[in-house]
Amino acid sequence: MENLQIENISSYVNIFIGLLAIVDPIGAMPIFLSVTQPNTIEEKKAIARLTALSFFVILLVGMVLGESILAVFGISIAAFRVAGGFVLFTMGISMLNSDHSEVRTTSDDEEIVVKNPSSVAVVPLAIPLLAGPGSLSAVIVYAHQTGKVLYNDIALGISITFIALLILITFSLAPEIDKRIGKTGMNIIAKIMGLITMSMAVEFIAGGMRDLFPGLQGLQM
Repeated sequence: MENLQIENISSYVNIFIGLLAIVDPIGAMPIFLSVTQPNTIEEKKAIARLTALSFFVILLVGMVLGESILAVFGISIAAFRVAGGFVLFTMGISMLNSDHSEVRTTSDDEEIVVKNPSSVAVVPLAIPLLAGPGSLSAVIVYAHQTGKVLYNDIALGISITFIALLILITFSLAPEIDKRIGKTGMNIIAKIMGLITMSMAVEFIAGGMRDLFPGLQGLQM
């Protein structure tokens, strides 16, 4: 692929890192541990597999059909970038202010898990925790940003696949990871990811505003 230049590869790496920061599997791990606390090890691994698969399917559908769905509602990509940027910004603030040591499971959640362990893999773990408004917004914007070129779609699909695999590994090894890095380690990771997410949000909003208001095109990123 002779058009695949170094700057393209750098762009794909940035997309992967940005999407990973938004999804933040390590930051989501305490919630996974909390809602699966009553389950056996085998059930936890099954939930981790189904969560990763659900995340992969949801984001892949968003990548392929997201722009078409927006077109049905008459929403431009520029407007969606601005709205998505605000969503990401609020997510980033929430990540900065989060304290994973305060995560708890309600008795209602526990009852749902015991009765149907697989149900929590889709809701709330896959939706909205991992494949929520922030990650879906990012995927749709990235799909438009890279253009309708086959290897661009493949690169974005690979990023989604890798993150799904990271979710599977992280959730499958959640008890061991929790023991090693502890609550403080997870809080530090969440705050770093929150800063990256807020930076991406500013980029999204700035790019969308320039598209909505062409007079801003002369401004530098």
